[in-house]
Amino acid sequence: MLYHAKNGSIFVDGADMDYISFGNGKENLVMLPGLGDGLSTVKGMAFPFAFMYRIYAKEYKVYVFSRKNCLPEGYTTRDMARDQARAMESLGISKASVLGISQGGMIAQYLAIDYPAMVEKLVLAVTLCRQNETMQKAVNGWIEFARQGNYKELVIDTAEKSYTEDYLKKYRFLYPILGKAGKPKSFDRFLVQAVSCIGHDSCGELNKIVCPVLVIGGGRDRIAGRDAASELSGNIRNSQMFIYEELGHAAYEEGKDFNRRVIDFLKQ
Repeated sequence: MLYHAKNGSIFVDGADMDYISFGNGKENLVMLPGLGDGLSTVKGMAFPFAFMYRIYAKEYKVYVFSRKNCLPEGYTTRDMARDQARAMESLGISKASVLGISQGGMIAQYLAIDYPAMVEKLVLAVTLCRQNETMQKAVNGWIEFARQGNYKELVIDTAEKSYTEDYLKKYRFLYPILGKAGKPKSFDRFLVQAVSCIGHDSCGELNKIVCPVLVIGGGRDRIAGRDAASELSGNIRNSQMFIYEELGHAAYEEGKDFNRRVIDFLKQ
C-alpha cells in the first residue's frame, strides 16, 4: 500500500467528516485545504495525495481533513477549528504540526489560538487574518456563480485568479470541458464556507499564538492580496515570512521548493 494511505470518515458534532492519512513518520502533520473543499472533499483521495505529497511521508504521519459534510448556516472558521480539534482528539492526535492553505489557514489560525497545546508548529500559506478588498471581490464573485449553479465559470475564475500566466497557458485548452464533470449536487456547503471566509477576522487574537509560525505568501496573489502575508506575520510573535514574489495564490502548487521549505521550517 502506497505510504500506508488510508481513506477515513469520523463523526463530529452531528455530521460526518472525511479525512485521509498516509506516511510512515512518528510525528503528526495535519493539512487543512482551502475553499475548494466546499465543492469536493478529500473522500477517496488517499492514494493521489500520498503520491503528490510523498515528500512528507518519510518524516510524518500526515492527515488531511475536510470540513464536515453537512454545514449549518452561519458556520464560521472558528467553528471549523473547534470541529477540527474534536476530529483530532477522536483520532488520538494530541499534538501536530499544522499546514493550513488559504481557508485552511484561517481555520489553522483559530486552532492555534483556541487549542494551543495541540499545535506544535504552524505554516500558514496564501491566507489572511481578515477580509480585504481583493478577497471580497474574488469570493463574492464565486458566491454569485455558486448561487447561479454555474460550476464551469466558478472553476475557471478560480483558476484564472490562482495561477500564473505560464501555468494557465498549458491548461486553458481544458476549459471547454469544465463543468461537465465534478459538479457538486448542491452548492450549499461551498456557500457556507465562502461566507465564512468573508467573515473571518482573527487579527486581534493572533498574539495568542505561541508556537513557531511560518507565513508563506504570493507576491501576485489575486485572492488573498499582496499584503495579506505581511499583515498576518506582523501580528504573530515568533513568526517567519517568505514571499514567492512571482507567484500568486497557487504558490503552494507552483512553488517548486514549497514542500521542502515547509519541511525545513518544521525540522528547525
